[in-house]
Amino acid sequence: MKISAQEEYGLRCLLQIARRGDPASLSITEIAEAEGLSAPYAAKLLALLRQEGFIESTRGRSGGYRLNRPAIEIRLGSVLTALGEHLFTEGDFCQKHAGTETTDGACVHSGGSCNLRSLWQTLESWMRHTLDGLTLADLLQNEQSVAELMRQRLAVTLTAPPEETISLVPLNIRPRTAGVV
Repeated sequence: MKISAQEEYGLRCLLQIARRGDPASLSITEIAEAEGLSAPYAAKLLALLRQEGFIESTRGRSGGYRLNRPAIEIRLGSVLTALGEHLFTEGDFCQKHAGTETTDGACVHSGGSCNLRSLWQTLESWMRHTLDGLTLADLLQNEQSVAELMRQRLAVTLTAPPEETISLVPLNIRPRTAGVV
């Protein structure tokens, strides 16, 4: 899995705004300089974040960008979805990977014999569940605190997958538990 530049830098711009706090605002120039981005690229990312309702902007000399709601209410999963795309989307994933020699665009495994589809679905579900459990406020902590929080959240996610993930596990296969071979 790759995080796109738009996802990475868009999230960084949002974190710059969140660090400033309410009611202060940051200009495009301040955000671009803080992240080493060109002002036009930062403006593009900020416009997208504004359209999605994460930030608001005020024009004028004392204007700039600020969060539209508290950082604790902004879920990382929704930010990354707004900035990029899902790892796996049922509707078009199979069409995009139908095979290079198919003429009708239908996946050669569309009859239900695709082991990879359930793998990508499960990973997407676990990843979304984890990202939706993190807020922008969580990312404002120091690096060690964020790493520890991620370890805790991933441990919970891996031991208790969301309901939609459970339905993907065939009945005759049980997840391995720690220490069992």
